[in-house]
Amino acid sequence: MKIFKSHQELEVYQLAFEAAIEIYKLSKTFPAEERYSLTDQIRRSSRSVAANIAEAFRKRRYEKAFIAKLSDAEGEAAETQVWLQFALKFGYLSNTDYDKLYEQYDFILGKLVIMIRNPNKWTF
Repeated sequence: MKIFKSHQELEVYQLAFEAAIEIYKLSKTFPAEERYSLTDQIRRSSRSVAANIAEAFRKRRYEKAFIAKLSDAEGEAAETQVWLQFALKFGYLSNTDYDKLYEQYDFILGKLVIMIRNPNKWTF
């Protein structure tokens, strides 16, 4: 088993970080009236996925804390999917961008669930 020195080495963190960057770039085109609602919410939740994974990594010596932070990341990823749905319905995202990001978050969610179900592989 590989020993990770940093959360940045985790594939799930890398995927979450890159997805948040993509959301930031795409959300720059959202209308100004969405600045304090949809734009802020989707940016916040997408960044929070990566941040919670980083926190979980630092708390991996405590299995319950590790699982709790990963559960927070899972919730934020699901929330991001909801904001993506709103952005699509309001016409702020193309179907292609929506499908790509939604699938990325499905993949991230799958990885998080695997980590939550198998914490002993990650904790010490």
